[in-house]
Amino acid sequence: MLLLGAVLLLLALPSLGQETTEKPGALLPMPKGACAGWMAGIPGHPGHNGTPGRDGRDGVPGEKGEKGDTGLTGPKGDTGESGVTGVEGPRGFPGIPGRKGEPGESAYVYRSAFSVGLETRVTVPNMPIRFTKIFYNQQNHYDVTTGKFHCNIPGLYYFSFHITVYLKDVKVSLYKKDKAVLFTYDQYQDKNVDQASGSVLLYLEKGDQVWLQAYGDEENNGVYADNVNDSIFTGFLLYHNIE
Repeated sequence: MLLLGAVLLLLALPSLGQETTEKPGALLPMPKGACAGWMAGIPGHPGHNGTPGRDGRDGVPGEKGEKGDTGLTGPKGDTGESGVTGVEGPRGFPGIPGRKGEPGESAYVYRSAFSVGLETRVTVPNMPIRFTKIFYNQQNHYDVTTGKFHCNIPGLYYFSFHITVYLKDVKVSLYKKDKAVLFTYDQYQDKNVDQASGSVLLYLEKGDQVWLQAYGDEENNGVYADNVNDSIFTGFLLYHNIE
């Protein structure tokens, strides 16, 4: 409809080359060659769309926008291959010495030992021999009044004896808890001094007793001692068994 109105308006306007001398308000003359009582023709169909124009020039860059929100963390990637071992570095300086530690508990040393000798040749058969000459008895575990060693520390002990034999044969036994565990016999040789000896390892419990005694009759009691001949009895703890 707009196109139709434009065509009718153009037909009503005077030619561009004509001069108009008419006064205002005067009627316009009919165009030359036009028939009286003319009418406009029917509007034609719209023309086809023209070809698209060329792209315009790039516009001026706009202002920088605000920083967007942080995106979501992506999935963990696969572990890479181990790198090559580097060269060993130089040796470092010695560190500062640490503080001195607290002193520990001292280990208790268990001791039990004796060594005694005979002072007189008078001995009684079938009775403990009383050795009254003291070489060592610091713990007093050997009783000179009874001739017996009393075990105060359970463990393994070593016992030995060396008997001088004179005038008679000798039969000597080492006893533990009223039971003979070691026997020694020596036959006296006329007008000669002889010796009898023995040694043994014994495990003792606390309260056990150990001693020497001559056994048999008086004829087998040749245990002897004087100022140049000794008869001795010795014992000591090898290791204790205290938990």
